[in-house]
Amino acid sequence: MAARDRYSRKLECAKCGHTGFAEVSETDNRRAPSRDFKIDEMPRGFSTERPSPDPRKHMMKCRCGSVFRFEQDTVYAPGGEPRR
Repeated sequence: MAARDRYSRKLECAKCGHTGFAEVSETDNRRAPSRDFKIDEMPRGFSTERPSPDPRKHMMKCRCGSVFRFEQDTVYAPGGEPRR
């Protein structure tokens, strides 16, 4: 079984300002056809609207009803930047 990269990502709703950190993982095999993206722990007040194995297409929903992309321009938790 392949190892997985794990990192934290700050989620921030542009509509109401609600924030939280999601714990996520994806395959560390850069040659794989898919990043096999998964949210391991979701912060309170957020949910998945449209899941996707690609974080650029994974859509989140805030408790206020706003829908946004998981991977957006935002701030990372200290030490939580993904490896590229």
